[in-house]
Amino acid sequence: MNLTTKRTLGAAAAVAIVLGSVVATSAQAAPKSVSIAWQNAITGRNAGLGADELLGAKTALYEYNKTNPAVKVTFVNEDDVSDAASASAVALSEAQNPAIVGVLGSCCSGATKASFPAWKSGRLPIVSMSATNADLTNPKLPQSNGFPFFHRVVPTDDLQSVALARFAVKGVSSPKVYYIDDQSTYGSGLRDSTAAAFKKNGTTVVGKDTIAAGTADYSSAASKVVASGANVLVYFGYYSDAAKLKKAVDLAGFKGTFASGDGTLDNGFITQAGAASANGTLITAPTVPFELAASAAILKDFTAATGEASPAGHAYVTEAYDATNTFLQCITEGHTTRAAIQNCLQTETFSSIKGSKFTFTRYGDVTGGAPVGGFVVKNGVLAYLGNA
Repeated sequence: MNLTTKRTLGAAAAVAIVLGSVVATSAQAAPKSVSIAWQNAITGRNAGLGADELLGAKTALYEYNKTNPAVKVTFVNEDDVSDAASASAVALSEAQNPAIVGVLGSCCSGATKASFPAWKSGRLPIVSMSATNADLTNPKLPQSNGFPFFHRVVPTDDLQSVALARFAVKGVSSPKVYYIDDQSTYGSGLRDSTAAAFKKNGTTVVGKDTIAAGTADYSSAASKVVASGANVLVYFGYYSDAAKLKKAVDLAGFKGTFASGDGTLDNGFITQAGAASANGTLITAPTVPFELAASAAILKDFTAATGEASPAGHAYVTEAYDATNTFLQCITEGHTTRAAIQNCLQTETFSSIKGSKFTFTRYGDVTGGAPVGGFVVKNGVLAYLGNA
């Protein structure tokens, strides 16, 4: 731990003392308005993920406002750039703002993990729609998990990895796998659990590599993939780097299957790789497309709230909608302080747009898990294939 980190944690600890009295006092009188921090990648190379998820959050808030609620809810937009250093600073500002009663976010596991010290010191309840790294809720890692304030409406990568290991090689005769990760919290976590699934399945792995996110030139890595004789390439990382890697292996002459996890489930992958290169890519994600889950009335509200004609092709809209509604349900019931909302999240039952009910486990995971979907890029668009 460096000096900067110590100072940040020290400031965060001080926040907890100040806000303890603020939260306790505010419980005595119901406020007319509260704020929820929307912490996400608003700019940067993964901004497409944040933009997609905001569509679901906006829809849920639009529907809440239609009811003329007693307590007005506003979003405070906080850009963590999907970056650990930025996220820790943003989280500290949220903890210091007594008007903020909870956090929606972040989209990415690394930014989420970096935010935990400030969030926990400020006793902020959190619900994420897409941070899937298993360690974020691992009870054996008290210094790394978000207990007891972190919750998420998606299953962990321990579940996604089993589906990805199966889906990536489906239909491939004598699969020989090469895999690459982006060194992120998300990418390395999904890599490890998927590698374990490959081993359990008896799938042959002919090579592996680890390349930092943001790398400009993937030509050397592409040459290694081709030289290995692999007929399946699996990438563990986010869409912007997946697009660069896909173009590079195409140029190097790779003719096999290209597969990836939910970090690549974004239209940005298609636009940055080019439709011709992106076509055929297999992607897993623990999500159900919003256009399939929502009723006609909700889809109408979606357009009114976002200005978008359709949610098709946008990732994790469903989960952002559900995550936002957990907070809105608590606030509707009169829980308007951090402590009261935290208790609500830990004890109550919530409704998913998918027609099911769910609760959160002690460590913040959604009970019962959720299906992992399989997607393929076909004719330049993300096509949902059902469960992977």
